[in-house]
Amino acid sequence: MNSKRTLLINALFLVLTTNCFNPFAPRLDQTGNQGIFITEQKSPDQVLQNFLYAYTFKDSLVYADLLDSSFVFVYFDPNVDGSGRFVSWGRDVDLKTTGELFRNSETINLTWNSTIYQDTTYIDTSILSIELSKTLQLYLFGKFGEYSFSGSAIFNFKRCVDDKWRITRWKDESSM
Repeated sequence: MNSKRTLLINALFLVLTTNCFNPFAPRLDQTGNQGIFITEQKSPDQVLQNFLYAYTFKDSLVYADLLDSSFVFVYFDPNVDGSGRFVSWGRDVDLKTTGELFRNSETINLTWNSTIYQDTTYIDTSILSIELSKTLQLYLFGKFGEYSFSGSAIFNFKRCVDDKWRITRWKDESSM
């Protein structure tokens, strides 16, 4: 009886160690499937896919990897100086602000809609940067109520030394 139990435990150990995977870990896209998954960020479209994943699953680590160290977020604040003006902040403030958004939201639904335009900057035959304007819809539900935003965003991307594309600038043009 004891030898059968030892054999079963050894067999189970062998199966678990040879097919080890974490069922809670996000998967990388290997199939071209259109579901929500994490990509390798080999293009701006893959960065936006990871952006969608980060917002949907409120994953601040995935979100942080989207932003270049030089990242700037730009938005229009209608309450500044009576008539409003554009305001900006850097990567650290954006990560803190987005982290608060993730913690205080029960549900976040982001939908990328159409691409308004894409502009590519080249040096010789290599792509230096890409600017992409997308329309979007964002629905938030959480501690502070229910909000729905629509509009567009202009993203600037660059390829980094690790061969991943990252966002250097995000200009939010959403209406509230």
